[in-house]
Amino acid sequence: MLAAVLEDFARCPGMQVSTLLDYRRRLPRLWSSCIAIQRVQPAAEKDAFCALAAAADWSLVVAPEFDGLLAERSRWVEQAGGRLLGSSPKAIHETADKLYLAQLWTLRGVPTPPLEQTYPLVCKPRFGAGSQATFFVPNEEELARARRQALAEGWNGELILQQYMPGLAASVAFLAGGGKWYSLPAVEQRLSRDGRFRYLGGRLPLPDKLARRARRLAERAAECVEGLHGWFGVDLVLGDAEDGSDDAAIEINPRLTTSYLGLRRLARFNLAEALIAVATGSPPPSWEWRSNAIAFDADGRV
Repeated sequence: MLAAVLEDFARCPGMQVSTLLDYRRRLPRLWSSCIAIQRVQPAAEKDAFCALAAAADWSLVVAPEFDGLLAERSRWVEQAGGRLLGSSPKAIHETADKLYLAQLWTLRGVPTPPLEQTYPLVCKPRFGAGSQATFFVPNEEELARARRQALAEGWNGELILQQYMPGLAASVAFLAGGGKWYSLPAVEQRLSRDGRFRYLGGRLPLPDKLARRARRLAERAAECVEGLHGWFGVDLVLGDAEDGSDDAAIEINPRLTTSYLGLRRLARFNLAEALIAVATGSPPPSWEWRSNAIAFDADGRV
């Protein structure tokens, strides 16, 4: 995903792109000479990060929400005097807190799985990302087992329980800026069926009726959070009822996600150029999408 984003930004007219990369990691060979890669050791990350953020016109932070990683680095951009091509640290904190978000949506009348109702339930971290320590629990015995397994996997944080909602897992990504939002085609999420909800990739586009339901609910869910900006996505479950009455909002990802890989292949335009245009309040390029079906894996294969 990082390589795809870098190359898309490098194709924007007049743009020079810089990125930090852990010194132990490798990227595929990049075709553009406009991409500067600075490898850093963890101890030197903050200084190098802030120096680049201060010099850049815009900074896109790619990091998970857990352990405050995304929010902290977004604050680094602001402290360095840079400009975020993403959501505010406050919005990141609110959406990272799955308990807070569920309570907020319930208060605002946005359908979302109830907290701690009857079995079956989903047990997941209050602050987490990427299906980390997430379990389907059909009964009390399995709940105890899930808690033990979460500890065995190194998860020591708070866990929350929500009603399990059957249906089609989907997501809707948005570009936001200048007081305007633009939704992108809805994507089906492929999740493991072993009770762990591991992300396996996605398919797109969804059939029109499902896509409209997904977009409508995603917009309602996102409107509850101030400070969402740049690229963000809303995860949903689309139930069996054709009128959408069984649909539920699950969470908000205030960052770039793997769906970028499928959406960039479907788009007849440069998604990175569209992101810059929307974030700066400029008119976006013409929204033209291919009609063929796209599938992608969690490891980036399309």
